[in-house]
Amino acid sequence: MTPDPRMPEAEGQVADAVSGNWVDRLAPDFARPFLRLSRADRPIGTWLLLLPCWWGLALAAAQDGWRLWDLWIAVGCAAGAWLMRGAGCTWNDITDRDFDAAVARTRARPIPSGQVTVRQAVIWMFAQMALAGLVLLTYNWGTVLLAVSSLGLVAIYPYAKRFTWWPQLFLGLAFNWGVIVAYAAHAGWPDLPAVLLYAAGIAWTLFYDTIYAHQDKEDDVLIGVRSTARLFGAATGKWLALFLVLTVLLMTGAILLALLPEAGLVKLCLALIAPWAAGWHLFGQMQRLDIDDSANCLRIFRSNRDTGLIAALFLAVSALL
Repeated sequence: MTPDPRMPEAEGQVADAVSGNWVDRLAPDFARPFLRLSRADRPIGTWLLLLPCWWGLALAAAQDGWRLWDLWIAVGCAAGAWLMRGAGCTWNDITDRDFDAAVARTRARPIPSGQVTVRQAVIWMFAQMALAGLVLLTYNWGTVLLAVSSLGLVAIYPYAKRFTWWPQLFLGLAFNWGVIVAYAAHAGWPDLPAVLLYAAGIAWTLFYDTIYAHQDKEDDVLIGVRSTARLFGAATGKWLALFLVLTVLLMTGAILLALLPEAGLVKLCLALIAPWAAGWHLFGQMQRLDIDDSANCLRIFRSNRDTGLIAALFLAVSALL
């Protein structure tokens, strides 16, 4: 049957793209498949990769104050997050092209729909990585080495759902490495507060990506893909509560280790608002979540941009004092 030209698949759009996004409205026709491959029409992933970077930078700055160079670290992290998220998503779509073709939500992605060949996708992936590398080279060598060391995690993640019920853990390990990198860009090298903040980000990722995975659980059963959504099933709420508590406690521990005993009371209290306000936001998500409603899961998942921004804001303000 010939697809209805009004349907997203006929226009090359994907099912979970943001309505009215700039790629569909403004990008040249030749660039749209590549930008969709990089998820430029779905910016939430870039936010979720960037915000842990800003957490790490702000926590490092909270210990000895902001510097002018930190502005470039923040901007460079934003550019790097956009590029490396695009490269990572391209790699994910290369490895998952057969799975994507079998799932309703993903079958219109550029590779399974035939908009982009695998060879073109590989070239596009390396182009994005090269540009990200140019940004990275402006930082100290310790930061460069730490950033490069994350590539193994990025490479493994798309395969995780084939051999473990915890692919969301592998995503957390990869997506939150920016905490370590940005902290080192300011401080020279990460220490225990950075590691605890990294662990908090992993717990947060387990929270939001379990919600995301509930969109595809029925298709995942049919094609044999594993996820925490399938693993937890009806007990998802209890696991989300655990991840929420871990996120708050680990971030709190990172702040206390970083700022005590030198920090004043106002500075410390402002910084500690970050995990607890973010935690309340996560609790609100749990109250609204319906794991059997795909649209609801996607909406709740996307709201995690605000969770990360809340934490980043209070950490950044505390660094001003």
